[in-house]
Amino acid sequence: MNLNSFVQRRWFVPCAAWLCYAFLLVPSLVIIPISFSASQEFEFPPRAFSLHLYRMFFTDPAWWGASLQSLMVAVATTLLSLTLTIPASYALARRRFPGSQILHGVFLSPMLVPIIVLGLGLYLQFAAIHLVDTTIGTILAHTMLVVPFVMLAASSALKHMDASLETAAQIMGAERGMIFFRVVLPQLRTAMMIGALFAFLLSLDEVVIAYFITGPATVTLPVKMYSAIRWEVSPVLSAVSTLLTMFALAVAFAIVILQGKETRHD
Repeated sequence: MNLNSFVQRRWFVPCAAWLCYAFLLVPSLVIIPISFSASQEFEFPPRAFSLHLYRMFFTDPAWWGASLQSLMVAVATTLLSLTLTIPASYALARRRFPGSQILHGVFLSPMLVPIIVLGLGLYLQFAAIHLVDTTIGTILAHTMLVVPFVMLAASSALKHMDASLETAAQIMGAERGMIFFRVVLPQLRTAMMIGALFAFLLSLDEVVIAYFITGPATVTLPVKMYSAIRWEVSPVLSAVSTLLTMFALAVAFAIVILQGKETRHD
């Protein structure tokens, strides 16, 4: 079989894609067997297997407290970003007014600014209003970071939504608020779930901005991991990394499934 026939059978592109995925993913997966090592140091391959690193993670208040802080911030960030973004996306998609394109760009602008610049800018602003090392400050910063991704998911769904249903409801006497809650939101359910998963995962994994604005009282799990890498290199990091990797993969699969359902529905 020559190269031309190999390409013509459409095997080349899928095989190349899977090789690229393996090249990027396999080094990260090496941490999984290390997390089950019985050694007190990083050891690959493990000479003996144990769950003691996971027990250390779940029984150490420093690790567990940082995990709870990250989960609380991620949940609050997800809810706040949905509350702000879904009505804004609907208004920008259905109404054209002076400055609407500029406003849309403002919502998406955090994607265009380097994350280190955002972190420094937020630190300077939050320090002036005493929001550094506070949970509410971390939630507001993470919300600003994830809003563009939620807006992209909602805007894409709104473009494919049948606007005639809203017109019909308006003709039948429904008010704008009722149309939004009874007609629009049910059709945006899948997009909202995808946006919520993106927001939750981005907030849970965010480290740069959190490193700038958190402190001893509000340290998140990624910041705790980064500090552990710099100062102690604890083998517990392998267990934490494995848990985060498995959770991220589960969220990614959930997003793929939801996107597949949305595509089939369309």
